[in-house]
Amino acid sequence: MNIHEFQAKQLLLSINLPVPKGFIYNKNHNIESLLISNKEKKWVVKSQIHAGGRGAGHFLGFEKSGGGVRLLDNLEDVKKTADFMLGKKLITKQTGPLGKEVNLVYIEESTSIKKEYYISLIIDRRVSKIMLIASQSGGMEIEEVALREPNKIFNFYFDNLDEIKKNELEKLSQNLFFTGNQTVQFSNIIEKLLKLFKDFDASSIEINPLVIDNNNNLILLDAKMSFDDNALYRNPDILKLKDDSEEDPLELQASKKQMNYIKLDGSIGCMVNGAGLAMATMDIIKFFGSEPANFLDLGGTANKERAKEGFKIIQSDPKVRSILVNIFGGIIHCDMIAEGIIDATKELNLKLPIIVRFQGTKAKEGKDMINNSNLNIIAAESLNDAAKKSVEASL
Repeated sequence: MNIHEFQAKQLLLSINLPVPKGFIYNKNHNIESLLISNKEKKWVVKSQIHAGGRGAGHFLGFEKSGGGVRLLDNLEDVKKTADFMLGKKLITKQTGPLGKEVNLVYIEESTSIKKEYYISLIIDRRVSKIMLIASQSGGMEIEEVALREPNKIFNFYFDNLDEIKKNELEKLSQNLFFTGNQTVQFSNIIEKLLKLFKDFDASSIEINPLVIDNNNNLILLDAKMSFDDNALYRNPDILKLKDDSEEDPLELQASKKQMNYIKLDGSIGCMVNGAGLAMATMDIIKFFGSEPANFLDLGGTANKERAKEGFKIIQSDPKVRSILVNIFGGIIHCDMIAEGIIDATKELNLKLPIIVRFQGTKAKEGKDMINNSNLNIIAAESLNDAAKKSVEASL
């Protein structure tokens, strides 16, 4: 689960890390009273969406109006800019051509910048450790830095989050050319970020940029955070930060029914029970020369009601030309899913060809129910057979 920049900064403030003062704007705010503490009289107006590249983006229909992050030195312009951004669609490299609607605008005091850095914490699943990525080149796409100047990127692995080796962090600080006081600040920042990462089951924390201000102090100028969806049940305070308006409507609909759905660009809808089986199903569709339209995992406790919901979601994608259902019967029985498929086909008046592959508990009974349904549903004999027929039906 992703959260907004302003929410990430609230979390950083809660652990006493230095971030600029800011607030969420609304049209009833008295801007002058809220911004009076900034003696330099410069402010940053930031669109809040779950996508990177906001500053380099543009608003749909206003290509020359500027990006979603703007530095201003006039209170009247601050208010005008914030009002302009609200309700507009911001297009960045990560949003796609349709952009994302800006429902929230964050205004913060500007920070003097002498130098920018990049830091992030992620889980390296190859070695099952949390990895710190740090670079002298902040404010840029880290992928570009990795390609052009890989010597400016440093990685560090944490073997034990309860025993952070400060001497190792100090050594990393030397690679980033921090002064003695900045080294102390850097170590403190990393230790607190690690605790936040662990306490709230984060998937990634990115600070870009981490800056040195004119007082030679480190400031966390921007922040992105994501959290493990599977651990949200034990982090209710994080779950409260979820912004449903930022979610894909179909993905949100699926999640409310305990299903995992991701829309893709192909023409064959996929419905399976199990993430591994879903990956195999998508791979074999590609092997036979087509592309999956989605990833839809009904989950290990799938039932016929969930299967119906799955069909509703898949059917709503106009690109889908056929549907491949791949079910392994274990805890769930294939005949129960067959009943759900038949009921859904009738109830939703499904016209799309449906190819079903059953394996496992009561697979034969499920196939017999499909074959006797007199509907546009085909029971395949194998996964290869199902994929081949799904591709043929989509042409």
